[in-house]
Amino acid sequence: MARKYVIGGNWKMNKTIAESDEFLKEFKKEIGDLSKHVDIIIFPPFTSLSSACKNLKGSSIHVGAQNMYKEKKGPYTGEISPKMILETGATHVILGHSERREYFHESNEMIAAKARLAHDSNLQPVICIGETLEQRNSGQTEEVLKKQLHGSLGGLTPVQMQQTILAYEPVWAIGTGLTASPEQAQEAHQFIRSQLSSMFDKKSAEVTRIQYGGSVKPQNAKELFEQADIDGGLVGGASLDPDAFMKIIQKVPQ
Repeated sequence: MARKYVIGGNWKMNKTIAESDEFLKEFKKEIGDLSKHVDIIIFPPFTSLSSACKNLKGSSIHVGAQNMYKEKKGPYTGEISPKMILETGATHVILGHSERREYFHESNEMIAAKARLAHDSNLQPVICIGETLEQRNSGQTEEVLKKQLHGSLGGLTPVQMQQTILAYEPVWAIGTGLTASPEQAQEAHQFIRSQLSSMFDKKSAEVTRIQYGGSVKPQNAKELFEQADIDGGLVGGASLDPDAFMKIIQKVPQ
């Protein structure tokens, strides 16, 4: 079954509103017809969500938030609700990024609660999973991925799963310049897809798009995207440079 490629640009804690505006005005002009062949999602900081949506109105480029809280509203200082995200015009949200798991101690159970609320709120979640270098070196990759998948996707229906994007991001390759080889990445993606089949059903495994996220660059994007189970990339540092980000998108097989 053919799955449409999806490329996300996660800006993390970078770019002011003015810098975001400048990037997107230029990027929108240059992207041309490419967005017909691939779904492109920009994930700016919360402060730039509204302006990013205004800048991209009328284009086929999507906008998403980098995180959200597990409750609809309430006394949660500093948190953002799905309704607040939707009000900006954004359509997607990243959940369970390795930096959220590591620095803010987000559990699989918390991520699952966020995922259920995202679906209930008509936001499409991009759920991240991945192992550390220590876990990979000790042969625990599949065990870690299985635990994260079962925990972070808990309570989702097969239909919701099919409308979820997964991002496999080996923690050891994020921001380090290291990248999983195409073979390593494919092996992990194939394992993830096999788990979806047993957790949900065959259709969910075939339909769900799985991105690779771990130092995707113009130099390695083509080989990664050619792998059978890799459906695009969640790009960090390289998405801050419009030229590099454009080159990565151009590597998507037509």
